[in-house]
Amino acid sequence: MNRIVIGTIVLLASLAQAQQCRARASWPTEKWPEALVNATAKAAEIKALEDYAFTIVGKPEERKGYRTNGLVVVKNGAIVYEKYARGWDENKRHLSWSVAKSVSSTLVGVAVNQGLMTLDESLCKQLPEYQSDPVVCGITVKNIITFGSGLQWQEEYEDAGYQVSSVLAMLLGSGHKDQIKHVLTHRKLHEPGTQFVYSTGDAHVVGTLAKRALTAKHGANAFWTQLFEPIGMKRVVFDEDPAGNPLGGSYVYATPRDFAKLGYLMLNDGCWNDQRLLPVGWVQQATAVSDTFRANRGDCSNATPAGEYKLPCEDTPNGYMWWLNRPPAAGVDKPWKDAPDDTYAALGHWGQRIIVIPSEDLVIMRTGDDREGSIPVNDLVKFVLPVVKP
Repeated sequence: MNRIVIGTIVLLASLAQAQQCRARASWPTEKWPEALVNATAKAAEIKALEDYAFTIVGKPEERKGYRTNGLVVVKNGAIVYEKYARGWDENKRHLSWSVAKSVSSTLVGVAVNQGLMTLDESLCKQLPEYQSDPVVCGITVKNIITFGSGLQWQEEYEDAGYQVSSVLAMLLGSGHKDQIKHVLTHRKLHEPGTQFVYSTGDAHVVGTLAKRALTAKHGANAFWTQLFEPIGMKRVVFDEDPAGNPLGGSYVYATPRDFAKLGYLMLNDGCWNDQRLLPVGWVQQATAVSDTFRANRGDCSNATPAGEYKLPCEDTPNGYMWWLNRPPAAGVDKPWKDAPDDTYAALGHWGQRIIVIPSEDLVIMRTGDDREGSIPVNDLVKFVLPVVKP
C-alpha cells in the first residue's frame, strides 16, 4: 500500500471522527464568551436563586446553611450567570474534593481514546509492581472506575477516627506516604464488579492508572498536554502523595470557570474544537448506570451484613464516577425530581458541583463550603432553570 493511499485513509478517518463532533460557533479554550441574562427582566428569578444559594445563616464563622463561594452557569456555550462571594473570584482556584473522581475517570477516557489502556485490562498492566498479587490483578479498570474493586473500604469523614475511616487513614494517617499501596493492600471483600462501594481509594487508583498510561507516552505533564490545556483548563493543580501518585479522589484545584470546561467537554460528547478527546460512546457509557451499581448498590434494608464491615446504600446511580438522575431501582423515583432526566453531575464534599444537562445545553458549576449538609443538586437546578429560560 503506497503512502498516498495510507495518507488518504488516515485523512478520511480523521474527518469521520471530526464529523461525529458537535459543531459550535466558538469554543471557550481561551476564555468563555458571555451572554449574561437580562438582570432587569430576570430580577425575581435571580433574587430567588441568590437568596437560596448565597444567603449566610447566622455568623459567617458558624458555617451554617448553604455557603456558595462561586456559581457559574453556561448556557448554549456562553456564561449567562456568574457570581462569587466572600473574597472568591473567577481567578482563584478552589478545591474540588470528590469532583476529582470525575476528573480522574475522564483522564482514563483520554487514555482509552489514545489506545493506551482498555477498560477490560487488569490493573496490573499499568501497575506491574503488583503482578504477584492475584487480588489486585483480578480487578479490571472497568471494575475500579465503577467503584467495584471489591476491596474493603470505609468511607467516613470528619466524625470518624483513623481506625474507622479508610479515607482519613489514607490521606492523613499511616497510608499517606504511598496512598495507592494503602488502597490496594486492603483485603478483598467481594468479587470485583459485584458490589458498589463508594471509595475515594478506588478513585485514587483510577487517577494513578491514567497517569501511568499517559505519562509513558507523553511525559510528566501528560494530564495537562492531553486534557487540561486542549480545553483551556489553564490553572489546574493536581496534588500527589510523596510517592508521586495523583490524589485522584479528592485533590484537584481549579477555578470555577475551568471546572465548567470539564462539564462542557462532557456536554459535547468528549469533543473540543473538532478534536475528539474521549472515545466515541464514552460519555454515553460514563453517564449510564454501571453494571456494578446494577449488580448491588449496597444494603438498602435496615439489616446490617454479617461481620464488622457495614455496606453503604446509594440512592443516586453512578456511571464512570459521574452521578446520574436515574431511578436507582424499580418503583423508586429518580433522585433529582425537578431536574431533567438526562442530568448528571460530578459531586464533591461540602457542596462542590459540576452539573450537566444536555437537553438544556446547560452546565452549572458551583463551589462552596457547606458544613451542615451539601446543597442538593435538585434544588440548585430548580432555582437555576428559571434564570436561564427565555
